Amino acid sequence: MTPSPITPPTLPPPSVPAVAPPLDGPLRSVCHRDYDVARLAAHRTDRVTVALPARNEENTVGDIVNALHHDLVIGGLVDELIVMDDHSTDATAREARTAGATVVTSSDLLADFGAGHGKGEVLWKSLCAGSGDVIVWCDADITDFSSHFITGLLGPLLSDNDVQFTKGHYHRPGEDGTGGGRVTELVARPLLSMFFPHLAQVAQPLSGEFAGRRTVLERLSFVRGYGVDVGLLIDVAAMVGLGAIAQVDLEVRVHRNRPLSQLGPQAAAVAAAILRRVDPSLITESMTLERPDIPPVDVDLGELPPMVNVDEYVRRHRL
Repeated sequence: MTPSPITPPTLPPPSVPAVAPPLDGPLRSVCHRDYDVARLAAHRTDRVTVALPARNEENTVGDIVNALHHDLVIGGLVDELIVMDDHSTDATAREARTAGATVVTSSDLLADFGAGHGKGEVLWKSLCAGSGDVIVWCDADITDFSSHFITGLLGPLLSDNDVQFTKGHYHRPGEDGTGGGRVTELVARPLLSMFFPHLAQVAQPLSGEFAGRRTVLERLSFVRGYGVDVGLLIDVAAMVGLGAIAQVDLEVRVHRNRPLSQLGPQAAAVAAAILRRVDPSLITESMTLERPDIPPVDVDLGELPPMVNVDEYVRRHRL
């Protein structure tokens, strides 16, 4: 069955309140060290899902799942641990399953909406696969992973009902000290400063470590590709206000560093996600990135609808 084309959403998203929430004022900032696993587990009332999007991460995903299962699932803080396998050709699924995760093959879920590669599509589908009231996402390529990444992201959400979304930030050895990576500092932050200056203070707007309440996330569109992180950040702020977002210092993170030649498609997707939220007419569903002496690359710029508008999601979650 060929899925119907998905029309990019007009912005602000349809779920944004008629009276916009305040976007000025300081951003909440906390540190993962402020939160204790046992204390959070003892007092929480929300069900928690951790979802790891993974493609060919056999070298790291097993250790990450093992740490999460031992420290947080057995520790009573996390109810559900899912690895979303995105077309892996290595032993990612086997390593994740052996370590204690539930593995979901991304292409098998909500297939009418696509089975193609795309970080945002995998995150979107994991929202349907999981059952938590709070969903935490974390990249699966972290080589120095510690469960404090998840504890830190959960802390503000489980201890303060006013917090709706958390975003991690960290120091990455080898970076120049600005906080973000190359795409952040050369593309995302300049564009945010121009069009969404209230979000320029976010240390790492493209961080893959973030969490939110299902009641917010299910009402937002998801960019299919690499623009999903910044797209969600902009849309969450528009929906709930800057004061409902907390950024969490996770201290140090080490992951695979991509060569500059691989960052062009990511930069294009990030720019498109931001500019679509300025004026949807500026951006098409896809583009071809042309570069001298490098084969052209097709970049998917499409978006997926809010989950509350997807029949299978509504059936699964009994909305």
